[in-house]
Amino acid sequence: MAETIPHWLSKQADLTPNGIAIELVTGEEITFSQLMKDSQTFARKLAQIGVGKGSHAGILSNNHVSMLTAIHALSYLGAVGVLLNTRLTTVELNYQVEDAEVSLLLTSNDIKEAVNEIKVPLTYSFAEVDALYEKEVPLVQDLNLEDPFSIIYTSGTTGFPKGVIHTYGNHWWNAMGSVLNLGLNKEDKWLIALPLFHVSGLSTSIKSIIYGMPIFLMEKFDVDKVHDAIMNKGITIISVVTLMVQRLMKRLGSGSYPPELRCFLLGGGPAPKPLLEEAWKRNVPVYQSYGMTETSSQIATLSPNDALKKIGSAGKALFPAKLKIHAPNKNGIGEIMVKGPLVTKGYYKNDKANETSFIDGWLATGDLGYLDEEGFLYVVERQKDLIISGGENIYPSEIESVLSGMAQIKEVGVTGKKDKTWGQIPIAFVVKEQEVTVSEIVAYAEKRLARYKLPKEIYFVDALPRNASNKLVRNRLLKD
Repeated sequence: MAETIPHWLSKQADLTPNGIAIELVTGEEITFSQLMKDSQTFARKLAQIGVGKGSHAGILSNNHVSMLTAIHALSYLGAVGVLLNTRLTTVELNYQVEDAEVSLLLTSNDIKEAVNEIKVPLTYSFAEVDALYEKEVPLVQDLNLEDPFSIIYTSGTTGFPKGVIHTYGNHWWNAMGSVLNLGLNKEDKWLIALPLFHVSGLSTSIKSIIYGMPIFLMEKFDVDKVHDAIMNKGITIISVVTLMVQRLMKRLGSGSYPPELRCFLLGGGPAPKPLLEEAWKRNVPVYQSYGMTETSSQIATLSPNDALKKIGSAGKALFPAKLKIHAPNKNGIGEIMVKGPLVTKGYYKNDKANETSFIDGWLATGDLGYLDEEGFLYVVERQKDLIISGGENIYPSEIESVLSGMAQIKEVGVTGKKDKTWGQIPIAFVVKEQEVTVSEIVAYAEKRLARYKLPKEIYFVDALPRNASNKLVRNRLLKD
């Protein structure tokens, strides 16, 4: 018999009806009770245009309260939300809506006119749905933890992107694993500046409902607005990627954050060790984590107790999860494998990917890492980003970490370039903080990197290619 729980939003609205669910930069606050009522009303209006159990509805929107209302509304109908990246091209979006069998596209009001070329049977803006009549239909009261809740597509840097299915159970167990690691204070308020259409933003919005914790929702990352929120709005936790940490620390200058701030939850790949060390010197509480779309956000996180002694580590697997290293080399580096109830059961309509990605219940992540003698995970690289030069493995993140230690360098990205002699060579793309020459960078690197790891070419650029979460996209360095 399938395991069920009461609908999480209805339950929280019953437990803390006047508790704040969402706080906005404008100062507006939405309670759990109001969010439930708005979501149920929106659900009945969606039912008017045929949305029901099993329907796949695409959501194309930047961070907005209406987007969260729509996501919860779909859950009240037993429908599945397909979250779409607003930065994708029409061709990319059409691939995803066709692959996910989307019958209805919901958009934010400001981009409704820009989606005419997306091929779906019905397209409605949130405002257009609001204008509909409600249809009296029974709403979901209990959530089956095995039922699909959302589909989010992987970035698709190799081949076509894959639709990752998240069940209610995946999100539930991710929330449980996170709270058992980070703890929960009654004053907690989690700032979301990462996109809700990515798994990090979505999972935090669900944690808010399960924990009864307010989120401070921002449309996008703006360093001044985020800094102001941290300083003045009682923020205790914020999800970040490396670039956000760099910009926030620069904005902070010689100042310090309020004591209420207890966690920068850092995801999005290995962070430069000099940045982590600088953060801790300045009492900026950065906890590195490891996760991916397939693991419903973080699956390993450095705990507060271990943060100082294990700088650079992503910690250990969260309580409900397991991880191991497959086929480690002589240095202990191999592919990271993960398992647990927060890991997706598979990709939508993609038998080939499911057959190759899952081995005896373990998900092959495509990421390289190792475990130290105490079992702490160190993520080294995405397997597809690995540079093999003359038979030697070179990890771009190691070179980036070293070069980012130069005060003159603001950002750096490293990738491999084909070479007739060596197969591949590492090359670096640098955004300057101050004036610096190629020879100065090489001289700095020569003291800290083996000769074969030295960038063979260095280019100065105005910006690095990043996705909507501000993560570096290395495979676009050569293209851009």
